[in-house]
Amino acid sequence: MTISMYQASVPVLIRLLNNLAAILEKGAAHAEAKNVDPSVLINSRLYPDMFPLSCQVQFASDIARRGAARLAGLEPPSIEDNETTFQELIARLQKTTSYLETLKPDVIDGSEEKSITLPMGKDTMNFKGMPFLLYFVMPNVYFHVTTAYDILRHCGVELGKMDFLGKPE
Repeated sequence: MTISMYQASVPVLIRLLNNLAAILEKGAAHAEAKNVDPSVLINSRLYPDMFPLSCQVQFASDIARRGAARLAGLEPPSIEDNETTFQELIARLQKTTSYLETLKPDVIDGSEEKSITLPMGKDTMNFKGMPFLLYFVMPNVYFHVTTAYDILRHCGVELGKMDFLGKPE
């Protein structure tokens, strides 16, 4: 049995972002229960030179949306980076997963050898589809979802491994 580019991307990205939304819901509930201003958590970071929770969520959303769109040969919808509440961050993730759900296997399958050009500031990175997915998109999304989890856990939100992994299907 082989796994397709679609199976390796869209359903996994949707699961990661849904799990992140559930983690954010726990963050919001924690802030309310402990009488902590939610903006404290949303602006928290693991180290001063790292991005805060809000940016980690935005990056996970952007990389998932843009990465899948590039594999499909589509222009992804843009989402402005202006979220300041847990509810807005969760809504952003829901917009991203709604977009990902519109992508069908036939637009992504077969993209293994597709040339992907990725502007990175003044530079440009060039990939073939499969290395783009396996070595750029997926590790980046996992990194930012993990970092968001770690920020909230560091702030005292009661989270466990199953919050990150999600419920078994």
